[in-house]
Amino acid sequence: MRSHLLNDLTAEHYRRSVKEGVERVAARLATTDRPFTGVTADALAPRFERIDLDRPLRDTTAALDELEEVYLQDAVYFHHPRYLAHLNCPVAIPAVLGEAILSAVNSSLDTWDQSAGGTLIERRLIDWTAARVGLGPDADGVFTSGGTQSNLQALLLAREEAGSDDLSRLRILTSEASHFSVRKSARLLGLGPESVVCVPVDHDKRLQTLALARELERCRRHGLVPMAVVATAGTTDFGSIDPLPEIAGLCERFGTWLHVDAAYGCGLLVSPTRRELLAGIEHADSVTVDYHKSFFQPVSSSAVLVRDASVLRHATYHADYLNPRRAVTERIPNQVDKSLQTTRRFDALKLWMTLRVMGADGVGQLFDEVCDLAAAGWTLLAADPRFDVVVEPALSTLVFRYLPVSVTDPAEIDRANLYARKALFASGAAVVAGTKVAGRHYLKFTLLNPETTTDDLSAVLDLIAGHAEQYLGESLDRAS
Repeated sequence: MRSHLLNDLTAEHYRRSVKEGVERVAARLATTDRPFTGVTADALAPRFERIDLDRPLRDTTAALDELEEVYLQDAVYFHHPRYLAHLNCPVAIPAVLGEAILSAVNSSLDTWDQSAGGTLIERRLIDWTAARVGLGPDADGVFTSGGTQSNLQALLLAREEAGSDDLSRLRILTSEASHFSVRKSARLLGLGPESVVCVPVDHDKRLQTLALARELERCRRHGLVPMAVVATAGTTDFGSIDPLPEIAGLCERFGTWLHVDAAYGCGLLVSPTRRELLAGIEHADSVTVDYHKSFFQPVSSSAVLVRDASVLRHATYHADYLNPRRAVTERIPNQVDKSLQTTRRFDALKLWMTLRVMGADGVGQLFDEVCDLAAAGWTLLAADPRFDVVVEPALSTLVFRYLPVSVTDPAEIDRANLYARKALFASGAAVVAGTKVAGRHYLKFTLLNPETTTDDLSAVLDLIAGHAEQYLGESLDRAS
């Protein structure tokens, strides 16, 4: 069994195994003609039930053959231009190379004596990102597993900085279009459901600053502590960007922590043409960035940044076996001192390789392309009487719904749109997302693939309309 452990004696085995796996994936990518096969959970599950995990195949080729059957042939492929659903991006090849390297070396980014150069690469990338944001010379941060963890850590720091002994008085103010992880974080931080105050949004799904000012005043009158305002730079549903300069001004006036969730919109940091859309982010106390969205990185690759490095002390705990207190005075750079995690992957290497091969402008140009595509898609939808489109996109998201000519019942239109999405997914021809707007069901294009074209969008819209009409026709037949 030692022959399966990666070391100096098994380097050739490692080379052959990885090469065979890479060739399987490359062949699958080269021949995939749709984002999904349409397989159902009921159809796929029996394949797994037949597998006895206590009886190994003892052969890499046989294991890869089995993997083809249970995973590769039915995976949802984000690289396909008609995958238009969630915030999943096709990934940059240099980042995939970094993934292969970090998995093999297997550095853990908690302490210097486990990572050495890896620690410095991560710290350099944090400094680089913080400089792009404009947080100033005292900024710091750490890589995380994703936007949810980044938001959780930011709000933990905000809670501690608020300095209140009475958690029931703490309030988090955020837009009604913000990410669900804000409410989830509040619960994990011991705050009640009333602690998250959802501020209304305007027609463009941006937080209304007058409403925010009223809520901050209300907190002051009632002796409540607004521990944080969470602004969003790229909402999940609409890609909307809250008015950051105005929100920052209110936070300064009321002495409130400003967290900017830029998990989606962080790609603007490297955009050659749209960086001004993030104006005001430099005033944040903390920022979430998800490189695995708009930087075209494999999952996971995210970070939380803070303006003042000293606040990271609220996440610091010392263990004699790992990061003893003396390590601080000895200036040993242990990243675990900043993180909610202990053992942690060297995810920073993927972004490092991407920047060293492609450059920041190269990544930004790709993100600009999908934003341009969304603008063209908006024009397409606005001119098509079959569809109602909600918001002109700031980033790369389009929310719309099919509107039949002959049906006016909103509930029936809801069912037609739900059916169209499910039927499209079952066909495997394309994948789109869904959401609700004012209680009604809508569909969503999340565009993160520069290979997607307006022809793809037109074709998928025709498919959606066809499925919806099929449902309505069958519905009429059932009713007659």
